[in-house]
Formats: sequence, structure tokens, C-alpha cells
Amino acid sequence: MATTLRQVSQRALTRIEDQFTKVFGAGCNPFFHLGALTIYFFWIVLVSGLYLFAFFETSVFGAFESVERLTNEQWWLGGVMRSLHRYASDAAVVTMMLHLIREFVRDRYRGVRWYSWLTGIPLLWMVFLLGITGYWLVWDMLAQYVALISAEYMDWLPIFTDPIARNFISQAALSDRFFTLMGFLHLIGLPLFLVFGVWFHVMRIATPRITPPRVLMAGSFLAFMALSLIKPAVSHEVADLAAVPGELSLDWFYLFIYPVIDAIGPAAVWALLTVLSFVLMAFPWLPRKAAEPVAKIDLAHCSGCTWCANDCPYGALTMRPRSDGRAHKQEVTIDPDLCVSCGICAGSCPSATPFRKSEDLTTGIDLPQFSFRHLRDETAAQLARIGGQPKVIVFGCDHGAAIETLRADGVAAISMPCTGMMPPAVIDYALREGAQGVVVTGCCEGDCLHRLGNVWMEQRILGTRPPQLRARVDRDRIKVHWASATDLASVRQEVEAFGKTLTDVTPRQAAPAKAVAATQAEG
Repeated sequence: MATTLRQVSQRALTRIEDQFTKVFGAGCNPFFHLGALTIYFFWIVLVSGLYLFAFFETSVFGAFESVERLTNEQWWLGGVMRSLHRYASDAAVVTMMLHLIREFVRDRYRGVRWYSWLTGIPLLWMVFLLGITGYWLVWDMLAQYVALISAEYMDWLPIFTDPIARNFISQAALSDRFFTLMGFLHLIGLPLFLVFGVWFHVMRIATPRITPPRVLMAGSFLAFMALSLIKPAVSHEVADLAAVPGELSLDWFYLFIYPVIDAIGPAAVWALLTVLSFVLMAFPWLPRKAAEPVAKIDLAHCSGCTWCANDCPYGALTMRPRSDGRAHKQEVTIDPDLCVSCGICAGSCPSATPFRKSEDLTTGIDLPQFSFRHLRDETAAQLARIGGQPKVIVFGCDHGAAIETLRADGVAAISMPCTGMMPPAVIDYALREGAQGVVVTGCCEGDCLHRLGNVWMEQRILGTRPPQLRARVDRDRIKVHWASATDLASVRQEVEAFGKTLTDVTPRQAAPAKAVAATQAEG
């Protein structure tokens, strides 16, 4: 049941993302950069917040006046900065929540990925606390409402000697030290914890994407600027502890919980949030993902080249001094707690060449459940099976389009855990074994399940990343086309169109590596 629901939700999400890809292109699809966009929005919040703080007075009577003065008298800069601060903060909540939902739907939170999920949950609450403390500082009627409900909420915990609510009995009871404390929490305390939290969140990921494409950065910033000018952020009336706040305009992105506290009381909300937090943190083990065999190292065939360690998307491979007395200076070692069994390392190994005469075809590093020998033998078997002309073999991954359904007269297909696990020499081997053309496909561009598989594969074909496809291999006989799991139709069309062009290709005629990039652009 759970598997069926996950498959349905994944297909629904993929169809939504496909629509965004049509508008933004695969490289700039915002769904593929939600984490990076969140960090970028926080940079906008930081810069605009520092400007606002330069004019802010941390006092009971000065807080509201300084914000109003900045908003109205300096609307062309101070007012815009305040609005940017507001809208970028709201957008960060949206992208953060979408990021969480997307990782859950894509099943990228279980197994060895539990760490990133678990460290991400506290970041949610930090961000909400950061936004709430920011609303306190304005000290208008909305801030008064937030302060009173927050005090009631915190006072339910039996940890304070004096109730916090006493600070809001009257205007005289409220001191400037309160605003100094809130200013410290909002400007230094919580942001510092947030920075370290983000660092912990991505520390197990090699080359994390923390900067979105420039097009998305510019587009979102211009959207915030337009909103700031069309609907600038403004304050309510100045706070008055002798009066009851009337009609308020809530920021539902941050303050949604306050009407809930009003409705069901602080005790119920504490229970609700506590249970929700623990359930979210327990998700990676509900149910536990079955462990897959990790990559296997054979030091007898390891030259210590570092290629596999450089390509591992999760930092599971590291180099250390040689331990077996061989002439090479280094050897690779694996941390099984970080390995996701993607096999990208196997595609990086220089000993993974299908032209070797060794019977067992052992390589320096390999994936037991889909070995390099199996890949070579399956390639030969598939080519021997197909008839008709031209002969095209399609290499793809288990998480992209279901390429096995493409098998037909003249077309062979091999699916693997990740396209990035295929050494480029296999393309050369397939062409030598009788294929007239090779199609390489896999997860949608910018959204590889294993982060970098399709990126590394394409760079190897282009000759910009080792191991490189030999320059003598005819690039006109190679087609690269990345596609999502729901985009099988486009892969089929590309294969059919590519097959029609192969009659004009002269075998063994070397073409520049740039032809691969041009071919992909056509698709």
C-alpha cells in the first residue's frame, strides 16, 4: 500500500515538475534547486536585515518609531529593504517546505540519507522562531498579539520562576532590555545556530548545491522587488498593552500556529508539535529501507588514481596511504555508512574497460549487484539479440524512463542503478560489437536521483572528466538525452529519430566531442 502511494505521488510530482521544465528548462527548474533557493533567500534576508538594523532602536518607544520612519520617510530604500526582508523570508518557508515534501516523495530520506533528513527537522523550527522574533521587534499590534500568545504558550512549561506574561501586564512593566534580548536572538543567536545547522545538514554531501542558477536568482529577486513596490510591507498600529488587538493581518507563513494556540490552548499545541517533531525525525525508519550491498574494492586492481573518490556524490570514498605494499602511493577506502550503492565510482575506475581479456574482469571498485562484467556481458548479449537495421543500444537508469519497453527489432536497452556507473569505454565497446548508434539516457537533467550521475557521464563523453571517452570514437553515433520517469515518449522519439540519421553516418569517422553537446541541445 505504502509503495503504491509513493509511486502515485512520485508520478504526480514528476508531471508537475515536467511542466516547470517546459517553462524554465531542465537546468533552471526551481523544483531541482529548492534547497539552494532557500539559502539564497536567506542571503537576501541577511543583507536587507543588516540594513534595517542600522536604523533600528532597541527600546520600547523607539522600536516602532524607527521602523515607521524607515518605512515611510525612506520608502525608496528603507521601505523596499523591509519589504524584501519580508517577502524573501516568506519565500524561504515555501521553498523549505517544498524541499522537505519533495525529498519525502522521492524517497531520498531513508537508508544512508537519514542524516540529512534528521538534521533538517530542527532547521524548520529555527526558521519559524527566527521569523516570529522578527515580528516582535516591530512592536505594533501584531507584535503585541504574538508576544502575548507566545508568553502564554511558554508559561505553560514549568521551567520559569516568574511567568513571562508579567512583562506584558502594562506598558510600564515592559523594559528596553526585552527588546535588546529579542534583538540579540533575532540578529545573532538564532542566525548563528541556523548557519551551523545548515552546515551540519549538508556536511555528508560532496559538492552540495548551495547556489541556484543565476537565472533563478535574478528572476526571484526581481519578483521580490516588484512585490515590494506593488504591495510594500507595513505595520499595524503601535502596540498598546492597555488595549486588546483588533483585526490583524497575519503572516500565515510564520504565524499560522497562533490562531491554533488561541483555539485549542498551549498544552494541546505543545503535544501536537512534540509528536509531529518526533514523527518527522522517525520517518527514515518508518519503515527502514532495506540495505543494499555497498561498492566493493579490490586493491589488486586499484591504482590509487582518486577518480572514484572525486566522483562519489556522498563522500563515501576517501584515499589513504597504500597498505598492501604495491607500488602505487594511495588506495581507496569506503565508508559503508555513507555509500548509497549508486555505482558511480565503478564508472570512474580506469581498470573498468570491456576490452580486457581477463576472464573474471575484476575492477578496482565495483557494485556487487550490478557488476562491470555483468554490464559488459549484457551489452554483448543485447546486441546479439537484436536484428534489423540500424542497430541502436540504449543505456539508461532504473530511476528514469523505463527504457526496457523500447526493446524492439533494431533496438536494445540496458537499465542500471545509475547511468553514471557506466564507464565511457562501454560506448566504444558497443559500437565495436555491432551497434550503429548508442543512446545514453537517465534521470532528468539537474535531477539525478544520485545527484551527479548524469553530469559526470556527460562530461566523460565530452572528454572533460576522467575517464574520458576516446577521441577516436565517432560522436555522431552517440546521442545523449536525459528524461524524467514520465517522459518515456520523448526518449522513444529521440531513439527513432536518431536511428534514421545513422544511415548517413560513416563508421569510424571521428567527430569532435562538441557534437554530443549539440546533439543534446537538439533533444
